[in-house]
Amino acid sequence: MTELDGGWLLIAGLGNPGKKYAGNRHNVGFHILDRLAEEHGLVFDKKQSKAEVAVGRIVGQRVCLVKPRTYVNESGQSVGAMARFYKVDPADVLVIYDELDLPQGTIRLRPRGSSGGHNGIKSVIDHLGTQGFPRVRVGIGRPPGRMQPKDYVLQDFGEDEREVMQEVYDRVAEAVEAFILHGIKEAMNRFNMRPKAKEPPVAEENT
Repeated sequence: MTELDGGWLLIAGLGNPGKKYAGNRHNVGFHILDRLAEEHGLVFDKKQSKAEVAVGRIVGQRVCLVKPRTYVNESGQSVGAMARFYKVDPADVLVIYDELDLPQGTIRLRPRGSSGGHNGIKSVIDHLGTQGFPRVRVGIGRPPGRMQPKDYVLQDFGEDEREVMQEVYDRVAEAVEAFILHGIKEAMNRFNMRPKAKEPPVAEENT
């Protein structure tokens, strides 16, 4: 993360607009921004550059939370326009999104990189003109059996999965705060790990 000098940090969460998609795996980015807004008293009361926007402060830093309403594949339209409007350097644009190639419950922060086949990230790269922006990849796992990835990401989380993801969202919120306070390297060191598997209960011996 660059030195902001009182400037803005832009945090974009990717997802699809509308009630039809609200609970989808592809909407992880929206879910996390809602969690951040709730925890820090921010409200999505602005509409700008084809996005829902909340502005305020997180751990003392001025932030702009952006939920593009363009559908995932065109997310860069909103992210690029908002970054230009707020004069935010790409290194201070944090993008949060779902990742098929990570097991569910895993998060990975990166300072930069390719799209990895994620069309939303490809769009952000195109509109920012660089791969040099940090991101948080949130694992949703691969589809079961022969289900197509496009069908899987547009499927709602199951009840048991929602419980797991609530814990994941808490960790991502903590990772965002660490990123703001300490930078991407420290946040990576603390949060780029697979969550520990729950230990099975110990069976009581009959006496």
